[in-house]
Amino acid sequence: MKLATLRVDGGFHVARVEDGGYADLGPGDVGSLLAEPGWPEHAATAVGEHVPTGSADLAPVIPRPGKLVCVGLNYRTHITEMGRDLPEYPTLFAKFPEVLIGPYDDLDLPPESDTVDWEAELVVVVGRRVRRADAESAKAAIGGYTVMNDVSLRDWQFRTREWLQGKTWEATTPLGPYLATPDELAPDAAITCAVDGEVVQSSTIADLLFSPADLVGYVSTMVTLNPGDVIATGTTGGVGHARKPPRYLEKGQTLRTAIDGIGEMVNEVRRG
Repeated sequence: MKLATLRVDGGFHVARVEDGGYADLGPGDVGSLLAEPGWPEHAATAVGEHVPTGSADLAPVIPRPGKLVCVGLNYRTHITEMGRDLPEYPTLFAKFPEVLIGPYDDLDLPPESDTVDWEAELVVVVGRRVRRADAESAKAAIGGYTVMNDVSLRDWQFRTREWLQGKTWEATTPLGPYLATPDELAPDAAITCAVDGEVVQSSTIADLLFSPADLVGYVSTMVTLNPGDVIATGTTGGVGHARKPPRYLEKGQTLRTAIDGIGEMVNEVRRG
């Protein structure tokens, strides 16, 4: 099953993905749905008005996550291209909800940087409250998965040893298009990023160093994870900053980010 958050009359509606469009399940968003007891059965069986694909305006699938935890250096190929050793523990940083844009929204490059980079990522969406999760409860707490592009301002990111200032620029991070329940995602699903049709990142999620369940267990050791919280699991090799010479996003380009079994985001790049 796949779910989406639609923009409707200045608010949000939850929708189930179906042939040719969506079944509108009413006010709310996917994050608020996950907080409801028995949400999988309700989402799968509820009857809603059909919204054709061309008439739908998709918001970030989780528009207001209580926590947006991100992991750096978690694909072996990306760790190697950045010249680092495999980490013993996950490298964590955070984003704020204001960074998020929809899966088909325009991406405005901040005027403060000319080194804006792409980073395709698998995102874990928490589906039940969990604290200090063991392996079994961590896996059970995963409500589903979605796609993110962790667009990064490399000059700001590397001003200091801490990355947050290069990672949490407002309205720069597409999230979506759907939440796919765990049964939809193969353990070796392909993850790709393309710029103007050129594939710049191509791998599988099997290359992850720390698995989704590992990350839920690790983060939940520190803080309670609630339904609708998200964990971005890191990017694979092929980022622009690691290329020789480096390459970055430019006005007029089209950014595509996709994971098999979840879906594809398409964002036109503009200069704000």
